[in-house]
Amino acid sequence: MIGIDLVKIDRIKNFKERFGDKVLKKFLSDEEIDLAKGINTIAGFWAAKEAISKALGLGICEKCSFFDIKIFKDERNKPYFKLSKHLIKEFQIVDLDLSITHDSGFAIAVACIQKKEIQKRNIEF
Repeated sequence: MIGIDLVKIDRIKNFKERFGDKVLKKFLSDEEIDLAKGINTIAGFWAAKEAISKALGLGICEKCSFFDIKIFKDERNKPYFKLSKHLIKEFQIVDLDLSITHDSGFAIAVACIQKKEIQKRNIEF
């Protein structure tokens, strides 16, 4: 399953300027806030969480909140994520991958989620 999201960095910057750091706590954990040093990274984390929720086919909702998704960076600064146990169990998730980039005022994220069993889709017409 693949999800993608694009967010204008100025949108996130305006949220932060208008509401201060408290707005970050609406979609990031304290650890994620510490990890995200600048507005580009913060916007990238927003896009990542949206892309991940889309890959699950849910979007951000009661079943999959921003806090059911946790973003980290490895020793080489590559982003990765973990999901709440209830999502892993329900969707039988076995592998995850994430890419985030920002350029020209936008942050973009692509998330790939692999289920235990691949569902066959009707691809004939």
